[in-house]
Amino acid sequence: MLRLSLLLLLLLHLTASSTLLGWVESPGYPSGYLPHASLNWSRCAPKGHTISIRLIHLDLEDSQDCENDAVKVFSNGNLISVLCGKREFEELQSTVNPLLLSAPGGCLSLSFHSDYSNTKRHTGFRGFYTDQDFDECQDDPDNRCTQFCHNFIGGYYCSCRHGYHLDTDKHTCTVSCAEDLSGLKTGDISSPSWPAPYAENVNCQYTLSVENHLQLELHFAEGFDVEQRPDGQCIDALKIETPSGTLGPFCGHTPPPSPFLTHSHHVRIHFSSDGFGTNKGFALHFKTQDKTCPTVVTPHSTATPQRAEYLQGQTVTVTCDIGYVPNTEGTQTMSSQYETTCQTTGIWTPSYICEPVDCGFPNIPKDGILRLVDSENPNTQYKDQIHVNCSSNYYRLEGDDTYTCNANGEWESGDGRTVMSKCIEVCGEPKKHPSSTGRILGGQNANLGEIPWHLLIKEPKRGGASLINDRWAVTAAHVVENIPQTSLRLYGGLVDGRLTSRRSSDVVFINSERIIIHPNYIQGVEDPINFDNDIALIRFASRVTLGPNLLPICLPEAGRGLVEGEQGTVSGFGFTEGRNHNLVTSAMLKYAHIGVYPLSQCQNTPTTATNKRMRFTNNMFCAGAEGKDSCKKDSGGPFVSPMLSEGREPYYLTGLVSWGPPCTERQYKGYYTKVENYVDWIKETIEATEKSLIE
Repeated sequence: MLRLSLLLLLLLHLTASSTLLGWVESPGYPSGYLPHASLNWSRCAPKGHTISIRLIHLDLEDSQDCENDAVKVFSNGNLISVLCGKREFEELQSTVNPLLLSAPGGCLSLSFHSDYSNTKRHTGFRGFYTDQDFDECQDDPDNRCTQFCHNFIGGYYCSCRHGYHLDTDKHTCTVSCAEDLSGLKTGDISSPSWPAPYAENVNCQYTLSVENHLQLELHFAEGFDVEQRPDGQCIDALKIETPSGTLGPFCGHTPPPSPFLTHSHHVRIHFSSDGFGTNKGFALHFKTQDKTCPTVVTPHSTATPQRAEYLQGQTVTVTCDIGYVPNTEGTQTMSSQYETTCQTTGIWTPSYICEPVDCGFPNIPKDGILRLVDSENPNTQYKDQIHVNCSSNYYRLEGDDTYTCNANGEWESGDGRTVMSKCIEVCGEPKKHPSSTGRILGGQNANLGEIPWHLLIKEPKRGGASLINDRWAVTAAHVVENIPQTSLRLYGGLVDGRLTSRRSSDVVFINSERIIIHPNYIQGVEDPINFDNDIALIRFASRVTLGPNLLPICLPEAGRGLVEGEQGTVSGFGFTEGRNHNLVTSAMLKYAHIGVYPLSQCQNTPTTATNKRMRFTNNMFCAGAEGKDSCKKDSGGPFVSPMLSEGREPYYLTGLVSWGPPCTERQYKGYYTKVENYVDWIKETIEATEKSLIE
């Protein structure tokens, strides 16, 4: 009877307050459910409501973990209860029903199933479901009301204590503290309730505005107290906003310096707090004075003369810091100074920003040999650094590899040079070395890469030349005289001069762009017995790509001098011994190790067919060895020292094959142009030519 009375009271209450209600029960209730019975049930609550089930009866087969017959209840798809066995009404009311509740605005689901193994009939279950209001104020700690919360059916609303008003978010209680004090030249401002603790959730804004020739001056009272974290970060904050920027935030017990000159006739003061704290806040008195100009005209500069303040009409000279220059109308000028005057508005005019000097992109040659490391968007301002290196192992960097942007807008190396380093060809270091001796007359064939500086000239006169860098070669003047500047072709990176298609795949074909014969060379028709100054330079039409088979020879060092008996190596594609000891043009590059003869032996020169003795000068030397000599068509080829087989790198171009007695006479004495006498001419001619081509 008691149970029925409680149920009737519950039904009356639910009928009066909700239309979402009813019974949910197992199939066949109360007569009992059959094997393999099932039921799926679900209801959803409107916003601000919940759905609950109150079970009044439960009689199911009992099993471990309810694996046989079971009632399962879900809230928004999440399992909240699994029931089986038999429960009394009191137990259902006290321990089961309080859990059978959906989330606010959520759905409650129930599923029932029975298996086949019931040994006796069970009556099943019955429950009453209902929609009921959710009390956000009491049951939801996140209701967001900062002061008072009021519940109503389907929702809640917030209200505030006296002196506060509800903010636009309808949850936060705050105070009205926005005030426009424009036009006042003196007055007071403070945080709400000063000197009592200020309110929570404050967002105050005070506006001050006076004539533009005046500036506002703020005097803060003692007792500044704005909430601050232990690490110094502001929780609540005071900020001062002027047209030139925002000052602050200020918090803790340290107010802005007083008096605080704003240098502005228009100021906004912002004060904000969070929802906690008992700090006092701030108070200030404001007044006005004539505007003065700031002591710092622009960052990274100094003003001369220096004063504590600058009055209207005063002029100063602004000097940018070292490494900075003024930006005048978007353009940097390398002058670090300019004059400016304090205006009635408290503004310096003109006022240019001192910017870091920009050195710009470094002057890197476009040949791709010298390269900028990390060249993607390099930093080019004052004190920035760049790094350079050579793009090929066949070059070495001459100079520093690190440059710094200096105060003059120039890239400067560590030793103070502002000229960019150069990539200089590695010279005189063949990648392969000859392993045995030989001679040009029937001599030893060179292996590929053993004499990589030797260049072949096939026509109009057969001869040789020596690569001295990636754009120039040197040869004997008589080999290239009367040849048009651009008609000469040279061949490099080879040891087989036949140049058949099978043998020429790795040969480098080099076309001439300019031929420069020494100005004092007069041999030929004018003086057939005089080979003095027999030297010429060849500039290529394009830069050659260096590699293991094509490398330059070093020019001799100044003042080195030749030593009697000094051994060197001569190479060429000229005449050599054929069958029956007759002379034939060599198809292969040959070399021989020979020695420098004494001066007296060189001065004993051969005579021509007309019995005229050949002229010997200080610009020549002679060399040879028993059975070894240069020969006809070797002209212009290199004589290098030290001797290649010694392996003492680097090797130097000591001489050029110039002239000598006929090879058939087998005197084994060839005459060579002494290259060391022409090093200055070679360097000066190359430099002047390259400069003229650039201009």
